[in-house]
Amino acid sequence: MDIQEIKQRFSIIGNAPGLNRAIEVALQVAPTDLSVLISGESGVGKESFPQIIHYYSPRKHGKYIAINCGAIPEGTIDSELFGHEKGSFTGALNDRKGYFEVTDGGTLFLDEIGELPISTQVRLLRVLETGEFIRVGSSQVQKTNVRVIAATNFDLTNAIKEGKFREDLYYRLNTVPIKVLPLRERGTDVLLLFRKFANDFAERYKMPSIRLNEEAQKIFLGYRWPGNVRQLKNITEQISIIETERDITSEKLIHYIPNEEPGFLPALYHKEIDARALENERTMMLNALIGLKKELDDLKEKFNQMSKGAPTAVRTEETDEGIMQLFHQDKESIEQEEPLFPGYPKPGVRAHIQDTEEFVEESLSIEEKEMELIIKALERHSGKRKLAAEELGISERTLYRKIKEHNIKQK
Repeated sequence: MDIQEIKQRFSIIGNAPGLNRAIEVALQVAPTDLSVLISGESGVGKESFPQIIHYYSPRKHGKYIAINCGAIPEGTIDSELFGHEKGSFTGALNDRKGYFEVTDGGTLFLDEIGELPISTQVRLLRVLETGEFIRVGSSQVQKTNVRVIAATNFDLTNAIKEGKFREDLYYRLNTVPIKVLPLRERGTDVLLLFRKFANDFAERYKMPSIRLNEEAQKIFLGYRWPGNVRQLKNITEQISIIETERDITSEKLIHYIPNEEPGFLPALYHKEIDARALENERTMMLNALIGLKKELDDLKEKFNQMSKGAPTAVRTEETDEGIMQLFHQDKESIEQEEPLFPGYPKPGVRAHIQDTEEFVEESLSIEEKEMELIIKALERHSGKRKLAAEELGISERTLYRKIKEHNIKQK
């Protein structure tokens, strides 16, 4: 089978030995049903290899579906992959087939496999080993004949050490590994890709194609390309649109290539620190607001009971042990005491009812702040309650109660 023909069919540009080897492995494994794990940095073009494997396999007439696991919320990933029964959760208005059911007899490409939740990894392992799965909300075991090809842009062995990825699933997926080289290790392929992209953009925007002089080519060859082929394509498009001269010199090119790689820039590094500090600050602020709200509610309740002459419940919290104690006092003992706080009336006095209204108004303001922080945390984590709860420093159960309490509508 001619590799050049395959490259042309799947728009793969380059002659690097590592690239050719990856294509050869894909062709060799295509006729089998073995699981394949494709690894490589973001932007190297990993998505072409599962297409090659599917096209040259006996399943080529079956369905081919590509799924980005990182783009599906944690709460719905099981439903997307395995389907669900009507009424199994809020919003499940009808039965739904999952991707494993829809692609029966075909190929399922799971991109960013490292983003799968642990619970979903367990379900996936069962499908790979037995071909069996169960819809969400169902007890009926179903069979499927799906070939799984996975891809990742980071080292799964480190994720295993950190407890974020199951070791048994890793070895089950990694039956045949395919390593896609980063652009910086592909030599002069960068110039071939540039010419391809330059011609494509010239045709799209109805203008002459841009060209690199010798010095500009050296810059291209010496740059590390942290964004790989995707970054090269974006830079080529920028130059094609912005530059009026079609001959690109090193002086012009240097304005489009960063001096340092993203991820190693000091400004970005400080931005990450600021983001973490902001998260800690938000967590502390929310905890303080929640604590203050509880204290104000207790004071409001105590004041109302004192005004009515009813027995009073004073709640005190021991910080170290978290033990709540209730001390009851009758009306006579309270009336003999001095007011707990300056400006507060003794029991039975109705002259300062306005103070109670002020406390209610402040309590509502705190509730608004609490609701605002919860909404921001949910938006930050794309509606994932577990991550939002961790950021806010509260339990997931408490967050769920707060969402219902404030009637927060999630997107």
